[in-house]
Amino acid sequence: MENTSSSKNPRVGFFSSCNDFYELCKPRVVMLLVFTAVIGMFLATPGMVPWQPLVFGTLGIGLAASSAAAINQVVDQKIDSAMRRTKARPLPKGNITNTQAMIFAVIIGVIAMAILTFLVNGLTAWLTFLSLIGYAVIYTMFLKHATPQNIVIGGAAGAAPPVLGWTAVTGTIDPNSLWLFLIIFTWTPPHFWALAIHRRDEYAKVDVPMLPVTHGVEYTRRQVLLYTIIMCAVTLMPFATRMSGVVYLVGVIILNAIFLYYAIKMQSGKDPSIPMKTFGYSIVYLMLLFALLLIDHYLPQTF
Repeated sequence: MENTSSSKNPRVGFFSSCNDFYELCKPRVVMLLVFTAVIGMFLATPGMVPWQPLVFGTLGIGLAASSAAAINQVVDQKIDSAMRRTKARPLPKGNITNTQAMIFAVIIGVIAMAILTFLVNGLTAWLTFLSLIGYAVIYTMFLKHATPQNIVIGGAAGAAPPVLGWTAVTGTIDPNSLWLFLIIFTWTPPHFWALAIHRRDEYAKVDVPMLPVTHGVEYTRRQVLLYTIIMCAVTLMPFATRMSGVVYLVGVIILNAIFLYYAIKMQSGKDPSIPMKTFGYSIVYLMLLFALLLIDHYLPQTF
């Protein structure tokens, strides 16, 4: 009888290995980061983004984010293997080795820096490198295990992509791009702490000092509400500074109202599904907010 096992089929084995390296990059997270970077590029210019920073900037930023994600998974392998949410990742499953993962991370990281340095501009390359180090080294190796404020401080690395995209086009750090940075920076705590509340027992099991573990769920709920209010205020600044117009303002008020609804409803603790609903909505929220920025940026020109 013919053996149909994937281990006997080189093509199946090859594609399986490619998928493992793809998953090592945390593609869903990286896609969101790259999306905000691309929006930053479009907001940096009144017309169409020049093709070179658009293509090579997107590629370089995406590869750098993927490299940081791969390093994060190597460092967190033991933690990932003990958590239900992450135990199916390639390293805990033993599909690839730590050495293979690190070689892969270094290669794509070097390629990213070369692309950004020689085909985009030096400032974007340096800022991207600092973001990579901020996430893969400072957050993953130190902050994550040192303080319950890890996600707040480490959130700076995740908030950098729109600034990187803007810089890829202009070669400078524009004050308006910093509003985009602050939006993601203030969005990160309510986004991640909502997940941390749901996964509190798992974080406690692996001895990671997430806020719900060190200060309790009730305190974390209040912090989610506080940072949601701060985030809502920050998201109004693009309109207040005339970076964006009425279309963005109306849209973001609606998005903020829904986010506040979830944050307020979470305070009672009566519905255990609310933290994950808040987490899920927060992802949709950020995508729609940046889409609104883009639509508002080009809509006046269309008419």
